[in-house]
Amino acid sequence: MPLTNTAIKNAKPSKKTVKLFDERGLYLEISPAGGKWWRLKYRFGGKEKRLSLGVYPDVALKDARNRRDEARKRLADGIDPSTHRKAMKFAQSSKDASVFEIIAREWHTKNSSVWAATHSEKVLALFTRDIFPWIGNRPIAEITAPELLTVLRRIEGRGAVETAHRALGNCGQVFRYAIATGRCQRDTAADLRGSLAKVKGGHFAATTEPEELGQILRMIDGYQGTLTVQCALRLAPLVFVRPGELRKAEWKDINLDEAEWRYLVTKTDTQHVVPLSTQAIAILRELHPLTGRGQFVFPGARSNKRPLSDNAILAALRRLEIGKDEMSGHGFRAAARTILDEVLNVRVDYIEHQLAHAVKDANGRAYNRTAHLPERRKMMQLWADYLDKLKAGAEIVSIDRGALSL
Repeated sequence: MPLTNTAIKNAKPSKKTVKLFDERGLYLEISPAGGKWWRLKYRFGGKEKRLSLGVYPDVALKDARNRRDEARKRLADGIDPSTHRKAMKFAQSSKDASVFEIIAREWHTKNSSVWAATHSEKVLALFTRDIFPWIGNRPIAEITAPELLTVLRRIEGRGAVETAHRALGNCGQVFRYAIATGRCQRDTAADLRGSLAKVKGGHFAATTEPEELGQILRMIDGYQGTLTVQCALRLAPLVFVRPGELRKAEWKDINLDEAEWRYLVTKTDTQHVVPLSTQAIAILRELHPLTGRGQFVFPGARSNKRPLSDNAILAALRRLEIGKDEMSGHGFRAAARTILDEVLNVRVDYIEHQLAHAVKDANGRAYNRTAHLPERRKMMQLWADYLDKLKAGAEIVSIDRGALSL
């Protein structure tokens, strides 16, 4: 006799599992604890099998019969309903795992542990505000270049051109992560290079927020390229010279014992002195056994008679996924100029001298290359110690400026 709603409501559990049969293989299984599950008993491939159809009362008698009928239709078509359900679950989970937002959040979570908190929040906010509402639920492999460009144009349209470029860079990182994890074949964002309006102004990208700079320094320490490029990357923030001057540095101009680097400034063709901190000296001593017998401190990969290419440091930054709007080779100069002045309160003329900018005294006379050299030595060591603290993730409220006249 078929089951009725009244019979189901009145059914009580017992010490053993009870089965109340309906029709065509459908029955209600009642556990000793009182739980009630709909089951379908059927045969497939000569074997008796069971299929769960839900829990009562969430699934009423009528709904359970409908589910039974759907399963029996699949049996009639030669399909095992249990195998079909597993396949559907897998397909759905695969689909969910391949949508842009899921992958972007996965990429964000993977990287946020080594990012500065402010940077992590900024990246996620950009995606949440400007990207996810439009393509978040789209399978990443199906997103086309015109579709992504439309999203970026919305950002550009409100006048946030730099944000649009940053969004493009972040999306590219998500696409590349999807490629690496097998959920996408190509980086669609790469097709949009040159499609956005250019950022106005000629300033080089620079990170001048201390916490974010600390994050970049930690990323640089994790660089896995050649020792030559590793050392160039690590030295760049400590000396804040122009990128061309760094890559063309020659051993004959560097005195490790005196902790000095003297060379001709390319822009003004004048002598310049760079006091070297203990951290800078340590980097140079590490590199010296490898390149010290040659002319250049940072020789090129193909020939030790030529310096690193003008794109080597920039390319290394990009390999670390440090965006082109976050930091450049020149950016370390800007970071030093801003933070030494605004955070560490170092006298501006000391900083300007060390940047090899033209600085004049009260009478309009240009200072010579050794002006304030003792103070600049202290400043460079102060800066190196400060960067170590940033890299360690310390919250720096104040720092001992020693005997600097500020």
